[in-house]
Amino acid sequence: MTRTALSVDTPLLRVAYEDSGPGDGPPLVLLHGWPDHLRTWDRVLPVLHEVGFRTLVPNLRGFGGTAFRDSGTMRSGQLAALGQDVLDFADALGLDRFVVVGHDWGARAAYIASALAPERVSNCIAMSVGWGTNAPDQPLELTQVQNYWYHWYMALDRGADLVRGDRRGFTRHIWSIWTPDWELSNEEFEETAAAFDNPDWAEVVLHSYRVRWGLAPRDPRYEDLEARLAASPEIAVPTLVLHGGSDPCNAPSTSAGKERFFRDRYERAVLPGIGHFPQREAPNAVAEAILRFLAAAG
Repeated sequence: MTRTALSVDTPLLRVAYEDSGPGDGPPLVLLHGWPDHLRTWDRVLPVLHEVGFRTLVPNLRGFGGTAFRDSGTMRSGQLAALGQDVLDFADALGLDRFVVVGHDWGARAAYIASALAPERVSNCIAMSVGWGTNAPDQPLELTQVQNYWYHWYMALDRGADLVRGDRRGFTRHIWSIWTPDWELSNEEFEETAAAFDNPDWAEVVLHSYRVRWGLAPRDPRYEDLEARLAASPEIAVPTLVLHGGSDPCNAPSTSAGKERFFRDRYERAVLPGIGHFPQREAPNAVAEAILRFLAAAG
């Protein structure tokens, strides 16, 4: 597979991304989650290329080679910021209409981009995260309270020290507990963890998890977006949700029963025995599900 490493400027970021597959194919933008980077899609891409899709895979803000253009820009990890980054990235590449595929942080960004710009996003495919789960005052099942331990640990000074001082140790532990029936090799982990050496990574990560619970100030530039997203608005584009049946980060129940948030075609599939990273653990099943959904959507 030939991948071209590129970068493009958006209003706030210089986004590092890879462009592969047929250059004239329909564009798919694939967004990684945390703690991960753009290599997460490598086992899925060949199947997409084979049927003619062009794939554009960026590193999110704070990851890999993606950098803030201005040293004074707040290192926000707000979900609204991630969603706006998707649209800014598409603008910078001249994409009028595209499919967005996201996992974890990338799934939240995909939902937000779809809610904000249904005229731009033709289809939304989200993994391991349900829509309508972002309100800090939303009730949580006790199992999910336990699953979110890392959110609240990062709200403590000692958690922040861990993120800043031992990012590899912390994220290696996360990988070991989030893929209970599958193991990320040391070689792949080191390749992945290199993306966390970005000088903005720790601050973006800490802000992302703190601001979700009202424990950090928001970036004022996104206040209008936050107001639009506060009630988890309906998404008006065809949407597929894939969730690992053994996900110990976001329990499968957290993406169930969300049909009311979608005005167009909506499907959800649970992948038995799969943990938090379906695209790595079951790439063929993920690729086939994506292609089936897009084929049915025309």
